[in-house]
Amino acid sequence: MALSVTNCVVAQIIGGTAIKTTEAFTSALGGVLFIDEAYTLTPDGGASNDFGREAVDTLLKLMEDHRDEIAVIVAGYTEEMERFLATNPGLRSRFSRFVEFENYSTRELVDIISQHAAAAGYECDADTLALLHDHVDAIPRDRSFGNARLARRLLESMMTHQARRLSGLDMPSVADLRQLLPEDLAGGERPAQRQPAL
Repeated sequence: MALSVTNCVVAQIIGGTAIKTTEAFTSALGGVLFIDEAYTLTPDGGASNDFGREAVDTLLKLMEDHRDEIAVIVAGYTEEMERFLATNPGLRSRFSRFVEFENYSTRELVDIISQHAAAAGYECDADTLALLHDHVDAIPRDRSFGNARLARRLLESMMTHQARRLSGLDMPSVADLRQLLPEDLAGGERPAQRQPAL
């Protein structure tokens, strides 16, 4: 069972969070409880008696009482998760494994976008893939970088630009409808030709 922290385990009244957390936990018994962005339960500088901390305290007790009946996975950005695990002395000890995932490489992201495009009925030619590679490679891998969001956002943008481009054609062919061109990535304008290497 996957949880959205604010919707599934945090209530807006004192005492309500423990009830909601227990209900969510109980429904996942015998399986996996996955809490994404778990660090939002303990915001930096948050009060010690806020609703998120009530959820954490409840989870700790339930994890101890049912340690052989459920797998609990918490996920989030590395620095924020380190802070989350440090907010309660017993929290880190409840987790036996820690996995840090690296960002996808540029090539992997281009492959993912290409595969998602194909699944949606689109094709990218070699020029489009080359420009896509250059575009992805130029994006800074900073705190705002998001692997899945980036791939989805780029493909959706390309499809939108392709639709605008094709709206100027009287009778686009099936091939036209399927093809994503370099200008669809460039926002509707044909990019400058790549210079051949000497």
